[in-house]
Amino acid sequence: MRVLFASLASVGHTYPLIPLAIAARNAGHEVHFAAGEEVPAPLAANGLRPFRPADSFYEIYAEDLAPELARLRPDLVVHEWGLPGAATAAARAGIPGIWHGFGRMIPEGIGLQLPTRHTEAPGRPHLDICPPSLQDKGFLATEDRIALRPVPFSAPAALPAWVGQDGSRPLIYLTLGTAFGTADLLTAAIEGLATLDARVVVAAGRVGPEQLGDVPDNVTVQPWVSQASLLPHVDVVVHHGGSGTTLGALTVGAPQLILPQGADQFANADAVSSAGAGLRLLPGEVSADAIADHTHRLLPRRRHSGHRDAARAIAEEIARMPSPDEIACRLPDYTRRT
Repeated sequence: MRVLFASLASVGHTYPLIPLAIAARNAGHEVHFAAGEEVPAPLAANGLRPFRPADSFYEIYAEDLAPELARLRPDLVVHEWGLPGAATAAARAGIPGIWHGFGRMIPEGIGLQLPTRHTEAPGRPHLDICPPSLQDKGFLATEDRIALRPVPFSAPAALPAWVGQDGSRPLIYLTLGTAFGTADLLTAAIEGLATLDARVVVAAGRVGPEQLGDVPDNVTVQPWVSQASLLPHVDVVVHHGGSGTTLGALTVGAPQLILPQGADQFANADAVSSAGAGLRLLPGEVSADAIADHTHRLLPRRRHSGHRDAARAIAEEIARMPSPDEIACRLPDYTRRT
């Protein structure tokens, strides 16, 4: 069977699809991946045959993808929530398709079209990687969902040599993602976290490490961190609330402090804090002292383990969800649906 995956050209939108694409390839399916120019390297490295429709940079429109559908003639198109153009192109070509989520159902007003309101491809199922306890209740009640376990994926990058060896102090992972981080916010977070009796690994992302100046000895700053490799070692994650980091922290049962900046991050922060699996600080509440205080409440201690217990309960819920390998074997069933 030939399967075409399609996503926006960003880490947050492409990486959630890669585990299923790899599983489909491993199951013997011929996999192709349509995306803009920013994300081909990890796709090619995993044998997913990436290509760039119509010189697209970030978005892919229906008109961009139509000639590629005629060329490849896929049996199934897996199109992520942020790419309604792919759903439109597949529907117009009469090719079955499945939406692929990247977290909680996106809220209105963040600049993306809601896939649940797409008029040209109604009724298509959704591969839902969000654990039901955190998912939007309206989405749970009204949509055709295929539960799929979220599996963190990262491009390879070396971790600090001491990770996994220094167990004397807790490990805090700080990231503001690839789209919303600022030097001021990252500096404030580092200032606060450095006061704790912990080791801190910082993924600087869009902020150049040189913008942060000298950092304390218990802080390690890297431009890019292999998040999937680091997460099993962390005790607390302090981050922006992007779906990938939110779900990644939950897969390992790590409590999190979320500093939302935009897009779906506020909704993710609300869901995690409401579930008791973490805390949040809204933009007007952020300071170095507040970040230190809230993170201290999440660090491993003999008492006050409620946030950690809640995070671990969600990790167990995620572990019970069907794996990408299981879903890959079921993909042929969806070629008979339009």
